[in-house]
Amino acid sequence: MVVVPGPRAGPDRLGDSLAAAGPTVLLIDRQPLFLAALASLLTSPPVNAHIETAHDTQAGLDTVLRGGVQLVFCEVRAQPIPAVELAQRLHELSPRVPMILLGESEDENLMAAALHANVAGLFTKDAALDEFLVGVRAVLSGHRAVGSRLMGMVLGRLNNHPTHGRGQAGQLSPTELDILTMIGQAKSIPAIAASRGISHKTVRNHLANIYRKLDLRSRTEAMLCAARMGLAGS
Repeated sequence: MVVVPGPRAGPDRLGDSLAAAGPTVLLIDRQPLFLAALASLLTSPPVNAHIETAHDTQAGLDTVLRGGVQLVFCEVRAQPIPAVELAQRLHELSPRVPMILLGESEDENLMAAALHANVAGLFTKDAALDEFLVGVRAVLSGHRAVGSRLMGMVLGRLNNHPTHGRGQAGQLSPTELDILTMIGQAKSIPAIAASRGISHKTVRNHLANIYRKLDLRSRTEAMLCAARMGLAGS
């Protein structure tokens, strides 16, 4: 599993909720048995969640808009609002409501395609229990978590992409190379800005240039690219 630090994540964004009553979590899935199993898992330690359920994304959105929901789980094929579009709507709320996308093993291509979207977590439904729970805690703390099976698919794509080799470092300016190195070390945008004495906006502009030059689509891919170029441990 890969955990990408969130730009506004604190050490315990929902720490008080987790330690006391637990977060309120909405589950959106068409399969009653899976809903029941996931609810049983999340109501137990370490998450201790209060559960609400919905069988489609419109009903789920209505539930979120009534207030109180702190995290949403949604199956990747949910309708009538596409799951990725729902994630964007939840991302635009104030406060934002993070969403974890779930899919069957045959949905891995759909899940990998959602890496560039405003989804806080992506896991296949057969993810290892320990990995899944660690990922949920990471999302509740304001980070982004991607399951190991999906990361394997992304790594495969990068391995087959000719622009992601070490030699492509020559396309980057010294500043861009330094920023990619820090991305590979899982440093947040505020941390990068502070270390270089530049604004958050300038860091994002450099990242946009890095993505364009190396044909990357997300910060997660940038972290993996940095690792493959030997930069993450620099």
